[in-house]
Formats: sequence, C-alpha cells, structure tokens
Amino acid sequence: MPGTTLQDVIVPELFNPYVINRTMELSALVQCGIIANNSEFDALASQAAPTVNMPFFEDLTGESEQVIEGEDLEDNKITSNKDVAAIIRRAKMWSATDLSAALAGTDPMMAIASLVAGFWARDMQKELVAILNGVFGTIPAGAEGTPPAETRLASNLLDISTKSGTNANWSGNAFIDAEQLLGDAKAQLSGICMHSATEAYLKKQNLIDTVQPSNDVAFKTYQGKRVIVDDGCPVSSGVYTTYLFGNGAVALGHGNPVGFVPTETDRVKRRGSGVDYLINRKTMILHPRGIQFTNANVAKTEGPSRTELGDPKNWNPVYEHKQIRIVAFKHKLG
Repeated sequence: MPGTTLQDVIVPELFNPYVINRTMELSALVQCGIIANNSEFDALASQAAPTVNMPFFEDLTGESEQVIEGEDLEDNKITSNKDVAAIIRRAKMWSATDLSAALAGTDPMMAIASLVAGFWARDMQKELVAILNGVFGTIPAGAEGTPPAETRLASNLLDISTKSGTNANWSGNAFIDAEQLLGDAKAQLSGICMHSATEAYLKKQNLIDTVQPSNDVAFKTYQGKRVIVDDGCPVSSGVYTTYLFGNGAVALGHGNPVGFVPTETDRVKRRGSGVDYLINRKTMILHPRGIQFTNANVAKTEGPSRTELGDPKNWNPVYEHKQIRIVAFKHKLG
C-alpha cells in the first residue's frame, strides 16, 4: 500500500484559488501595479475563443467653440475602436519525486501550492518579456525592401545603442529622455524591468536604492521607480533593452472557461512503487493595454505559443502612443 499520495492531499477546489492568489502575491510585476487584475479581465479570459475584443472610446480631440447667440454648435462624434487580447493557454505537470519534500510539510497541500505558485509567477514574467519582444520588435523588410522594415511602436522606443562611445551607455539623462517619450503622461511610469547586468551596472554607481516597507518585503528602486530584474530582457551584442511601465499597463485575467480543469492529480501504479503526478493548467490574458494582438502569425487555433507572442507581426498599437504606458529603452553598459 502506498503512503501519502498527491491524491490524498490535493483538493482542487481549494488548491487552485490558493495558487492564483499566491502567484499574484509573489509577482513583483503585480505588486508594483504594472500588471492589473480584475473581474472584467477574468471574464474576458474565460471566453471560449483564441482572442477577445476589448472595445474603447477614442480620446476627444479638437477645440471648444465660441458661444454665439442664435448659432448651432458643431456636431462632433465620439469614435470607438477595439483592442484585442490573446487568450494564453499553458500547462505544467510535476511528478511526486519533484514534490516529495513538500509532502513532508505540516500542510502538504499549501506547501505544494506555494511551489506551484512560485513557478507560475516566474513563468508569467517570462511570458510578459516575450510579449514585449514582439510589441517592440521590428518586422523585417520584404523582398527587395518592399514593404520596408517596420517597428510599429517606434514612438515608445528610445535606442541610444547606435551612438558612439560612452553616449551609447545608460545614463540618467538618457533615462529621462526615455521617459519623455510619453510627454506629459510620463508621470504614470512607475516600474522598470531590466537585465541583471543593467542592475549591477547601476548598483556599482550607487544608483539603486532599497526600500524596506514596515509591513512588506524590501524592493529596489531607480529614480523612484520600482525595479524588477529579469534576465529574459533582451541582450544582443552588448545592447540591452530595459522596459518602463505605468500602473495598469498590462491587463491580467484568470480564465475559467466551460469544461476547463485547472488542477488534476494522477497516479501510475505499475511503475516501480507508483508515481504521482500533479497537472496544473492556466487560461489567461496577459495583455499590454492599447496594443492589439492581430493573430497574424499563429499556427494553432488554441492560441499563441510564447515564440508567437514574441513575433512583432502579431502586434499593432491602437491607442494614441502616450496612452500606452510602456516604453522600451535600448542601451549599452560602460
């Protein structure tokens, strides 16, 4: 007879909500406000479709009119557009050998859930970096240069890496120039996602501060903005890409479509003394607000792979550029 198995300790109805909540607690992107989750996004992620529409009204333009007695005001329309988000479907399976130490815990279900939540928090960060690679990527030119190469969100991209000498390196002035791409909306920028080498470079210059809240874990800041370190941030031939974000720049929705089974356990009895398996699935939207997912280059009807999320052909801005609360800053390090 086997001892304690995953089927003995995992209660899916309790396990899955805990994993979701704990994942958001562990995610620095969520904690600093870059990623925002609400019931509306959850409902969108629960739809049985590869993409979902997120309609919005265009901003009001033009100027006010002078009031003249007896004359009619000009009729101005409010126009609308739609943002489109991809529904992302992911899954991961672990065997009991990977989780055996957790089974010895005083509350094995919570111990295992914490491990699973930590995995999904890291995975969500990788997912977002792939999305940003696509959003700010360049579509190469076609045959004989027609159509020409295109960077669709060039308005929110500052590249100083092509400058000569030290002018290509990160500097406080260049960082301010990157913020200024949003003009008077730059005050919304609140977080920075950077490669660990960039963080080390800034730390050597004593430019990284550590903030220790009385009721939370310590976090790092640069020029008052929270720093998230991720080696998934692009680096190529000494050129690093750092991302600046505003609050709520990315929408997060946890989906629960009809027939969706987020957590399952299984056991193979005939293999040795038996092997337990834990399967955890995610259906979600993780969407940069104002940048439409075009679905132009996606192979499977179930939705995009991480590689396809990184394809610039699949993204197109629909908000006015200052309303897109994301900036890419390409630079070198001294």
